[in-house]
This record gives sequence, structure tokens and C-alpha cells, in this order.
Amino acid sequence: MTGEVILTGIAFVLVIEGLVYALAPSLVERLLEALRAMPLDARRALGLATLATGLVLLWIVHG
Repeated sequence: MTGEVILTGIAFVLVIEGLVYALAPSLVERLLEALRAMPLDARRALGLATLATGLVLLWIVHG
């Protein structure tokens, strides 16, 4: 059961990411340029904030 849930989550991420690349490739390029311009600490903080948001959403949904 747990493996199925993990694979489902990964599949959703891939579907959403694929849609972004297919529908707005220029947006992806601009986002990557913006990330490149950010200081390393800011990128790390953004990653941690994204991680925390995902964990909170999982906790709300499955809590």
C-alpha cells in the first residue's frame, strides 16, 4: 500500500512537471534564470519552505 502511494505521488509530480514543460517552456526558462540569479542561501530557503509546505499539506490531508 505505501509503495503504491509513493508511486502515485511521484506520478502526479511527473504529470504536473510535464504539463509545465509542454505548455509553457519559455516560462520554465525564465524561472530557471531567476533561480540562477538567486543567492545559494535564498535557493536553499525556498527549497526548505517548499518542503515544509508539502509536508503540512500531507499532514492536513492524511492527518
